[in-house]
Parts: sequence; C-alpha cells; structure tokens
Amino acid sequence: MKPVGLRDPKTGRTPYAVVQLRQENLRADSYNLVGFQNHLKFGEQARILRLIPGLENAQFLRYGQIHRNTYINGPALLRETLQMKQHPNLLFAGQISGVEGYVESIATGLLAGIQAAALAIGAESVPPPRATAFGALVNYICHAETKSFQPANITFDLLLPLDETTRLRVRDKQRRHKMVCDRALHELKSWLDAQRATTPIA
Repeated sequence: MKPVGLRDPKTGRTPYAVVQLRQENLRADSYNLVGFQNHLKFGEQARILRLIPGLENAQFLRYGQIHRNTYINGPALLRETLQMKQHPNLLFAGQISGVEGYVESIATGLLAGIQAAALAIGAESVPPPRATAFGALVNYICHAETKSFQPANITFDLLLPLDETTRLRVRDKQRRHKMVCDRALHELKSWLDAQRATTPIA
C-alpha cells in the first residue's frame, strides 16, 4: 500500500510501501495481511513475507490466493434499472452485477432496492441520471462491450464529461472535477426527489 502520510519514527523517512494488518479474532492473536492475493507458491510466500520488518518470526495460518469474482454479463442481461431484460421482476446488485468495490456493491444494492420498491407498488422504474455516479456505473455495466465485459469501479472516466466549451474554458483539473461532482449531486437530488414522489417507501 502507498505510505501516504506515514513516516518511519526511527528514521523520519517515508517507506516505499506499508503492510496493513487487520485483526481477525477477539483474542487479537491472528491478523490478516490486507491485499496480498498472489500466485506465489506457499513456501515462497513465507520466505518473502518474512523479509518484512516485524514478520521475521510470524506463523502463517493461511496464505494468499488470487480470488475471482463471479459476475453476469450485464450488457447482455440487464436494464439500467438493474432488472433482467427478459425477467423484469428479477434484479441484480453487488459484485454479481458487474461492479467492483464495496461502495459500488452497496450502491447497486440500494438502487436495486429502490427499483424493487417501485415494482412492488406498480410505479415506473426510472434509472438514475447518466451524469451521476449511480447512473454512470449502471450505464457502464449495461452498455459496455458484451464480448469483453469486465467489472469496474466508479471513476471520473465513467462520468459524463463537461461540454467541450467548458473544458476549454476551465483548464484546472480539480475545478473541472468539482463541476462534474456538483452537476452529479444536483441531478441525483432531482432523481431522488422524483423517486420519493412516486415511490413513498423509497
């Protein structure tokens, strides 16, 4: 992990990288090395991990392995409301829908819940605006190239860009990002207000 804001208290230097240990049990005698998925053989993992200061004598209870998320081909199967195209009463959310990340999985779960509530009372299911992070992510998982579809996190690249005139006028990247975020928040509020008006339980 990038050692942002961290200094070695003994030397005052910034390390090249840091290892995050996450407590795994109440006894606090087992810790997880966060983000250490790899293809290395177990013996080689033990050798390399013992090179990390503080882990020279560690006992490893299990080793890192690459995991692969299972997901559907969203562009072929899903509407922008997260309903299946052929079975609209069935909704998908989370990693299986084709998103990466905890926040993205939670967001699609919330969106699927809003859509399910609308379906339950016979209200119209309305996808979130494309200019919002919700809408941009759903647009990606529903309209990416079917043959090469891969799960994605939300990034500025998925959000609708500013119009060309504004981009040429506003050269500062942080200011442009703020403008994109302000637009997204405005459109999200309008969409949520409309959802509340038509779906009281949303």
